[in-house]
Amino acid sequence: MWTKLFAWYLLVRIGLDGVIVNTRNRLALLSRQQRSRLYWFKLVSGEVVFVVTLTVGPVATARRHLESVIGDGGFAPGDKLPTERELAASAGVSRAVIRTALDELADAGIVVRHVGRGTFLAPQATSEVSPGTGFPSPAEIMTSRLVLEPEILPVTVSAATQQDIDEMHRCLRGGDEARASEDFERWDTLLHHSFALATHNAVLINLSQLLIDSRNQPVWGGLKRRTFSAERRQCYCDEHKAIVTAIEDRDPDAAREAMRTHLRHVRTTLLGDHT
Repeated sequence: MWTKLFAWYLLVRIGLDGVIVNTRNRLALLSRQQRSRLYWFKLVSGEVVFVVTLTVGPVATARRHLESVIGDGGFAPGDKLPTERELAASAGVSRAVIRTALDELADAGIVVRHVGRGTFLAPQATSEVSPGTGFPSPAEIMTSRLVLEPEILPVTVSAATQQDIDEMHRCLRGGDEARASEDFERWDTLLHHSFALATHNAVLINLSQLLIDSRNQPVWGGLKRRTFSAERRQCYCDEHKAIVTAIEDRDPDAAREAMRTHLRHVRTTLLGDHT
């Protein structure tokens, strides 16, 4: 019962006139004013641990399709996108719906629309701008990872069991053997999550899962594929081994710094950010 009261309190605080949907341990607020926005509150042991904004409805479906086209289509900033007719046909929606979705992407700075010329991918759209209102941008993801992941490792160092370390080595071997971008990304994700699992702390594990969920989007996947190479894979593998070695040595400072160095290299590779 308290969850519904809490939900109505949030509705008042964020100025929404909405309805509540309660499913298991997730509480959702669906805005009547913004019918494509769905606010999810994840509950763990009765506590709200994070908030995720999702998009629903035909325009949201079209926008997700457009994000997939941008992420998977190999488009570079400034490239022209397919016509509205082609996009509507591939998304299975009307041209009016696809036009609304394109307008939202234009408002977000992801695409640029020119009357009579078409729609073009905006400069730096794939790395600096969130693709629609439902996904964080790759830049936001990397900032969050740099804030959270290095600081988790001292807890990992103190709490990891031999079984946890064995799992880390299993993930290292998987990354060493991976040749395709998708395979390496899977092992990379498992390894990073294994660091959180080894803390045996439910809050930190859920934070790690949130970071993983934020990466399950077309633009992130497309960016990772475009920057993947055998040399880059080997560099990441070496950096991963340095992190695991520091954990085995029970050296929290070395583990934290190894993770920070690794994530800075990832950020530079994906975003060209040298700061």
